[in-house]
Amino acid sequence: MLTPATSAHAETSVVIASLSGVTKVFGGTVAVADVSIDLRAGEVLALLGENGAGKSTCVKLLAGVHRPDLGSVLVGGKSEHFFSPLSAQRAGIAVMHQHPGLFPDLTVAENLFIGQTGANPSWSVDHRRMRSDAERLLNLVGLNCDIDAPLARLRTSEQQLVEIARALSLDARVLIMDEPTAALSQREVERLFAVVNDLRAHGVAMMFVGHRMDEIYRVADRIAVLRDGHLVGTERASDLTRERAVQLMIGRTLSGLYPTHDAAVGATVVSVKGLGRDGAFRDVSFDLRAGEILGLGGLVGSGRTEIARVLFGIDRPTAGTIAIDGAESAFRSPKDAMEHGIAYVSEDRIGQSLVMDFSILDNASLTVLDKTTTLNLISRTKELALAKPHLDRLRLRFGSYDQAVSTLSGGNQQKVVLSKWLATQPRVLILDEPTQGIDVQTKADVHAMIASLASQGLAIILISSELPELLGMCDRMIVLREGDVAGEFSRDEASQEKVIRAATDVDALAANVVPLQPYAAQPGPRPEIAVASPHRSLARRELGLVAAIIAVVIPIFLINPRMLSVANLSALAMDAGLLMIVAAAEMLVVLTRSIDLSVAAMIGLAAYGAASTLHLHPEIGVAGALLLSCAIGLVCGIANGVVIAYARVPAIVVTLGTLSIFRGLNSLWAGGMQISADEVPQAWLDMTSASLFGVPAILVIALVTLAAIGWGLRSLSIGRELYAVGSNPAGAVLIGIPVQRRVLLAFALSGLLSGFTGALWASRYATVDARVASGFELTVIAAVVVGGVAIRGGAGSILGVALGSITLLVINNGLTLVRVDPLWLQGIYGLVILLAVGVDAYVSRRATRIRKVTV
Repeated sequence: MLTPATSAHAETSVVIASLSGVTKVFGGTVAVADVSIDLRAGEVLALLGENGAGKSTCVKLLAGVHRPDLGSVLVGGKSEHFFSPLSAQRAGIAVMHQHPGLFPDLTVAENLFIGQTGANPSWSVDHRRMRSDAERLLNLVGLNCDIDAPLARLRTSEQQLVEIARALSLDARVLIMDEPTAALSQREVERLFAVVNDLRAHGVAMMFVGHRMDEIYRVADRIAVLRDGHLVGTERASDLTRERAVQLMIGRTLSGLYPTHDAAVGATVVSVKGLGRDGAFRDVSFDLRAGEILGLGGLVGSGRTEIARVLFGIDRPTAGTIAIDGAESAFRSPKDAMEHGIAYVSEDRIGQSLVMDFSILDNASLTVLDKTTTLNLISRTKELALAKPHLDRLRLRFGSYDQAVSTLSGGNQQKVVLSKWLATQPRVLILDEPTQGIDVQTKADVHAMIASLASQGLAIILISSELPELLGMCDRMIVLREGDVAGEFSRDEASQEKVIRAATDVDALAANVVPLQPYAAQPGPRPEIAVASPHRSLARRELGLVAAIIAVVIPIFLINPRMLSVANLSALAMDAGLLMIVAAAEMLVVLTRSIDLSVAAMIGLAAYGAASTLHLHPEIGVAGALLLSCAIGLVCGIANGVVIAYARVPAIVVTLGTLSIFRGLNSLWAGGMQISADEVPQAWLDMTSASLFGVPAILVIALVTLAAIGWGLRSLSIGRELYAVGSNPAGAVLIGIPVQRRVLLAFALSGLLSGFTGALWASRYATVDARVASGFELTVIAAVVVGGVAIRGGAGSILGVALGSITLLVINNGLTLVRVDPLWLQGIYGLVILLAVGVDAYVSRRATRIRKVTV
């Protein structure tokens, strides 16, 4: 049990941080007004309020995400002006955000420390120490996983534990927890509360933001309540009754959070017999009748959501049957399930249920688009007719139907999700955590709607991690444990004790929740964390590219032995050197979730600029021409980056425009003239025509360049931050990574490398004019994509880019050697690229399965 501070202690505790009379206005809307909150050493302040009451704004003011328009943020009694989350971190404030600022493409260990500079910033990444500290922190929160695996492979609840461990890694004086338990199982909640208890003993000041009243009253010493942006009261938890807290939040008493519903249960709608899916759940059987609310309970990961996904046709069962109205059905897709009258409200409303940039009306009508058209054109009148009744029924708070759904509070977003599925007029409604992360009044609205739907004959499956919700709403409850049905209870039979005993191995749970060692002390025995074995290091996406190269080289060589001749390999090596450098440049940009269509234009401009200047002023020498070429590329890259990062114009628009600008400047500079080999010093040509131990110098230069870039991306903090920016831009902002500067850096480096490539290009091909590298940008982008760099950003490797470049050149060279008709060349070229990507994807899936078995 937690041991909240006594009232005497609360009155004498030192105030570590506070909001003093803060007001924050967004576009004319007052988010918070004259709010004052104190966070005291060794105690937990719970912040209560409906969605939209101002809780998240208070959190972000303390975290440095926002700055107050009036009032001030105090730390240690001194006013602080946080210009970023990094400023708040340096002042000793750590935050567990409601939507974790984590990075799915980075490893678990990297997620714990990415973006941290602390009092002693380091420009390099100490991987050995990072792993050691990661094991200690994950042991503290009770998470056993492969710290070198990408975060994306963890369940949502496990990722939340990583977010908690990340906050603890800051060793902060103030810890703010914004909905930290929303995705956690009961066992994981107990572990978090044990950590909170330990931090309380060490004098850490904490704020806990949540909606679950049971948790609030277990963890809080004091409770502050917000309503409509105003602080309406702060009292000791022991003095504030739950009823009074709810009344303060909503301004009135709340009658019946769980409404009574005595719907007449009708005929069986869904009959499930022996249903199973390998690795998820086994031998699940139940009948669901019209007007019945069937609850699925159990810990996170027990198989509840997996059953819902099978019932909705997202996943295929490996055993058992599903019958609708007595007729056996095999759903091949969600569309099949929808045609049978099944609707599914996912637990992940942001990732799976809403298109955040779409309007409220667009989202609410997504499931019924076929009913909203006239002559294949969407009719707003029909959209409103289908969506408005359900939005009104749920009392949606909004300004306009054209308002972006991303601007709504979490509770109102959930109302849009529910209305979207109700518009399909389903017979079976599956609700997966429908009230997760929403306030008590919105919960009451949702519960009332569920009861009303059941009374109208709708068959409902309710999945919830909140046991009071299941007990209060369900006619019958099935409890799962580790994929097996552990118990089934009617409304009259069900109790908290029975359900918890069925959902957990009580003895194991008791053994797991043990007092933790002090936070600053050395950790106890570490869990057995799976370590990558040698054969797993080979199960990489790059193997697919190697296989594709071999698959092309061998048959081409059998047809034309010139494929492996010294002369052909030397030419391939020089071409590969050029392509690999500029592909690496493009990769830096793509990692940040951008794209640069102007790289080839920069190559052309830099190549002609260097060659023509060297022709007119040979005294600058090779080094001078090389520096000029790099400078031209750097200036062009910075120009791109400034507009994209700070003016926030889409990269594809900016670089499409600068492609034409740079080409135009090159044409004006050249004036129709060209620079030939006899117009530049021989030393300029020797720069790339020379060889080292038989290897072309240009390839050696490329490999050294790629090795340096690869080392920087792997070993420098700034390199890992480029990955983080692409993996989760919003998360990067939350943890203090300077996103705009990192995007500018990526474009500047891309320009620098493109300029460098321009110099090598001019040296390699000798004759230079305004058409240098024309159309080459498509080959560069193809090399990056084939090399496995994700266009969505955040993932990719230098080795993959190098192999992608070689793959493209080998394909092109091989097809030329076998004299393929140019009309067929592009088609075959595309087919082989698809084959390479297919093999690559297969290898990646195989590697994923291996990790799942070994972790």
